[in-house]
Amino acid sequence: MRLPNGYGGVTKLSGRRRNPYMVRKTIGWHIDEKTDKKVQDYVVIGYAATKSEALQMLADYNNNPFDVSASKITFKEVYERWSAEKFPTVSDSNVKGYKASYKACVPLYDKVFKEIKLAELQNVVDTCGKNYPTLRKLKVLLNQLYEYAMKNELCNKDYSEYVDIVKHKGRNPNKRDREKFTKAEIDRLWKASDDKYYQIVLMLIYSGVRISEILNLKRDDVNLKEQYFDIKLSKTDNGIRRVPIADKVLPFFKNWYNDGESEYLLHTENGNKFDYRNYYDSYFTPLMVNLNMDHTPHCTRHTCISMLAEAQVDQTTIKKIVGHSGAMTMTERVYTHLDVEVLINAINKI
Repeated sequence: MRLPNGYGGVTKLSGRRRNPYMVRKTIGWHIDEKTDKKVQDYVVIGYAATKSEALQMLADYNNNPFDVSASKITFKEVYERWSAEKFPTVSDSNVKGYKASYKACVPLYDKVFKEIKLAELQNVVDTCGKNYPTLRKLKVLLNQLYEYAMKNELCNKDYSEYVDIVKHKGRNPNKRDREKFTKAEIDRLWKASDDKYYQIVLMLIYSGVRISEILNLKRDDVNLKEQYFDIKLSKTDNGIRRVPIADKVLPFFKNWYNDGESEYLLHTENGNKFDYRNYYDSYFTPLMVNLNMDHTPHCTRHTCISMLAEAQVDQTTIKKIVGHSGAMTMTERVYTHLDVEVLINAINKI
């Protein structure tokens, strides 16, 4: 049966091929300079194993035409287009986190994005050897790539929403001591401390405060001259305390204090208070991914306590600095009044 003019056509290619039937459609004409004859310009829609499959492919295309060149775009090319738009709008630490997640997707780089199946995405998650917090960031990247691809008609279905990372929760393929930062890890944080978001991690390590305490800290409660800040909102009564600022991180506190006019010491680029989930997902986790570390914000607190103990700071002083509840004796709670100078001398030992 002859196909209508302008409908397109199916041609069988010579040789032994898995998909010998080429589906194509004329998009214009040009004059061949050698023969002086009119020649078709066509675009290849795809290839099929049988003629009936090829005809169906052609019919589908005519019912719902799409950008053929866009349909051949690879995973790598989608990432490059997406990142060109995304990266200028986010922080450097976010960019580093996205780049680290992208490195786990090597098996997908050269695959046509539209043809990637759920099983291939899941295989990347299952075999990349990353722990659950890192997989969460990887899934965020996949979600954003598919959102971009769907918006730009580069694929027909979002498989990223079905990627399962929950089964990896609680597992750690690179299991090691996750309780505290090692000396080598702290040294790496210092090397990156020109970045103000790495500074926050060091501020946490050298103060022992809970992440919620420092995110709630207001500039009015920070005394840079006398090197302390007051925690007025904490999960425990003992958490309400005066915390010394170590000499090592005093410049970081000054940087954040003088950065804009936000009510809060730590704040977003537009001066708003950090929401815990926003800080953890968008800042802390990407930093850990970038440095190949496996820690939560609570690990900074445990690290401070451990370093103070190793520096032979007495337990009462440690408890006063970090605001430990339950561990203090009645005598310590009622009769121990340590001035700021004592606390500063103690925190400066680490």
